[in-house]
Amino acid sequence: MNQKQNTEIMATEQEIQKAKDLLQDNGYFVANLWRTEDVTENYECEEDDAQEVLEGALTNDAVMESIWYAIDVHAEEIGLKRK
Repeated sequence: MNQKQNTEIMATEQEIQKAKDLLQDNGYFVANLWRTEDVTENYECEEDDAQEVLEGALTNDAVMESIWYAIDVHAEEIGLKRK
């Protein structure tokens, strides 16, 4: 990798971190983000197909129910009271 490519990667990583910081500052959880690369490294597909796969996988009812259940469990574990 040459110096220019390295600088571009660092700039992109800094931009991504700034975006994540902005989202987190506005109440979003950003520690677990998925990328289309998570799909394309395992499947032969284009970026738009990978986006569709991620959307379907991450927004299906089973995943959403599991997340809400885990939120309830962890909130109770640390002693939070339900509203």
